Amino acid sequence: MRFLLMHRLDESRPEAWNPSPEFVEKIGAMIQDWTERGVLITAEGVHPSARGARVRKNSGKAATATDGPFTEAKEVIGGFALINAANREEAVALASSYAELFDEVEVEVRQVVEFDELPPGA
Repeated sequence: MRFLLMHRLDESRPEAWNPSPEFVEKIGAMIQDWTERGVLITAEGVHPSARGARVRKNSGKAATATDGPFTEAKEVIGGFALINAANREEAVALASSYAELFDEVEVEVRQVVEFDELPPGA
């Protein structure tokens, strides 16, 4: 099963976007370990919301885009990892070890919908 781990950071904390050399070393070791174990599919950090946009589509209306930063959001996605795990419990355990690398973070765990899970004719 595939799971998406999204970590959320407090965008107002500058250190959240400027990782220390120690953090980079720890995350690098985790990435190497998870890659060697066949857990990691991909992992990336993202830039702050000031460099992003939101696209919204409401029923019957055209999609609209809004440029960042998103001042109404205190916590924003700071990065993600796409992983292989046997089940939700294993994914949560991996997310917990991922979270331990940070001083302060929230990691959301979401199972990816696989093609064979879709209803026939979808």
